[in-house]
Amino acid sequence: MKLAEALILRADCQKRFAQLKSRLLANAKVQEGDQAAEEPKALTAELEGVAAQLADLIKRINKTNSTIAFAGFGKISDALTDRDVLALRRAVYADLALTGALTQDRYTRSEVKYVRTIDVVDIQKRADELAKDYRELDARIQEFNWQTKLI
Repeated sequence: MKLAEALILRADCQKRFAQLKSRLLANAKVQEGDQAAEEPKALTAELEGVAAQLADLIKRINKTNSTIAFAGFGKISDALTDRDVLALRRAVYADLALTGALTQDRYTRSEVKYVRTIDVVDIQKRADELAKDYRELDARIQEFNWQTKLI
């Protein structure tokens, strides 16, 4: 199995786990004299099976990410860390540019006037550069995931 396939399966397991949790909670109590739409014991057993599968996938994905080399970054996990930090940095610069670009209408001279302390154009350019870097790294990671065998 390829790493990308394992990541898809992990996402499916996470969704399935959340659905089972919701169904289990919905059937945990019923009005006296009524029956649950689904048997909580059966749901619990299914939830435990999905949890075991999810744990196995996560362990194998983490082992693969921390073992397999990724050109220019060390291990895959290092590239993933750099990608995540790029996303965080891009979000800050995009929010900063948006905040700096907002104008405030003043209706009287006595209202407080706000002035920019940043160069919005430069900040937006930086956000765009970080977004480009993120997309390029993410594409490399996705390609690598489809070529890498899961440990």
